[in-house]
Amino acid sequence: MERKDLVKNVNEYKNGSDFCKNGTNRDEKCDEEGDSETFRYSDGSVRLRNPNIELMDQDILYHLALGSGSHDLQEMFGDVKFVCMGGTPKRMENFAHYIMSEIGYKLPPGTQLQDISAFSYRYSMYKVGPVLSVSHGMGVPSIGILLHEIIKLMYHAKCKDPIFIRIGTCGGIGVEGGTVVITDDAVDGLLRSTYEMTILGKIVQRPAKLDKKLVRDFKTLADVEDPYDTVVGKTMCTNDFYEGQGRLDGAFCDFTENEKMEYLEKLRDFGVVNIEMECTTFAALTHYAGIRAAIVCVTLLDRLKGDQVNTPKEVMNEWQVRPQILVSRFIRKHLAQQGKLKSLMQQHGSIRSPRRFKLVQQESEAHE
Repeated sequence: MERKDLVKNVNEYKNGSDFCKNGTNRDEKCDEEGDSETFRYSDGSVRLRNPNIELMDQDILYHLALGSGSHDLQEMFGDVKFVCMGGTPKRMENFAHYIMSEIGYKLPPGTQLQDISAFSYRYSMYKVGPVLSVSHGMGVPSIGILLHEIIKLMYHAKCKDPIFIRIGTCGGIGVEGGTVVITDDAVDGLLRSTYEMTILGKIVQRPAKLDKKLVRDFKTLADVEDPYDTVVGKTMCTNDFYEGQGRLDGAFCDFTENEKMEYLEKLRDFGVVNIEMECTTFAALTHYAGIRAAIVCVTLLDRLKGDQVNTPKEVMNEWQVRPQILVSRFIRKHLAQQGKLKSLMQQHGSIRSPRRFKLVQQESEAHE
């Protein structure tokens, strides 16, 4: 497309002449909120609600140490079907090794998994065939930054119909520690299914919606033989670990034990099963991008019984594998249905071109 045409598209986007108020083409069906339920190209590839990206000489994904000009993103990531993300780099490194074993993916002899974003010093990213395993840090701001750049990465790589899955830990409400929770609705501290942010001095609310079919699919994969419960329920997102979650053990506390318990009981009556610090942002941004998404977490304690996480480390390590087991079942089933599981086992790894792989390393180091 010529630059003048791109400029014309940007002006049309701003003026709303050929777009719905949120940037959706008018020939797409928009729902009552002006939001397309499937905001993707006809071939399933990811679209962006930002025409400015096409006007840039290159798009630098700064926090991932990647760029559309410095890296061949389509060659590197074009086959990605599943983007799995969790809080800590170590957890997502462990998941990368785990899913590699589960889908039978083989690396070339003498090679090992590489942290693609190591030189960003912010997030970690590992690629195992069609699976991307990424850390998102802690809290709404951190996962929000990552999602912007991962969604753009999917766009530049021309990935088709990717599925985003958050694998996390949380505090349970009325469920024992070690319980796996599949989120069917993400709510904020006011129990709204909304992600609220300030843009150019104005409050903007975006619906926090997750894919209901994915919720059902994950639930069917819970095995009756699993030595733990897997439940479906609402997940509440907070901007804080202590006061925002009604804990009595922070540096500050201006409420009583009775007030805390009254609030937690209110959450349980509303259907909230767990509390964490990312779900509304994750649900809202993936929905706004037209990307199917799901959240699977494990509880580290029942908040109705206490505030502090004092479970032995070895027990928590075992608990944190439980959501990964469910996610791996989903990925294996999906790949098997597509007839791709067997072919993955016959591949030689994710390094398609040693020369380009070296180039990626050199370009990443330039961000140091």
